[in-house]
Amino acid sequence: MNKNNIQNYRFVCTLTFGDIYGQIIAWLITITISLASALALMGARRPVYALATVGLVIFLTLPFLLFAFVTTLLNHIELAAVEPKASMESLSSNVSGQTIEATS
Repeated sequence: MNKNNIQNYRFVCTLTFGDIYGQIIAWLITITISLASALALMGARRPVYALATVGLVIFLTLPFLLFAFVTTLLNHIELAAVEPKASMESLSSNVSGQTIEATS
């Protein structure tokens, strides 16, 4: 395997806040509903059920939120092939640091 093959690829992450905005809003709505149900249970004789409800909802929904975020992140990672001459030109023109290129 040629050691220089890695120099012909560009790694780009195109994830923006708008891509995960809906997931965050859905999780916040879920948490708000669980807190509302906990407040409703606080009036009962055993307020421990209210705390258990909030803990259970957070415990059950957090893995789904993390899975959705990680899969969204992985779907926005690009590995694009570039020509060696073009990669040197784009490296000199890219000052923002959002694109990482492997060049020598």
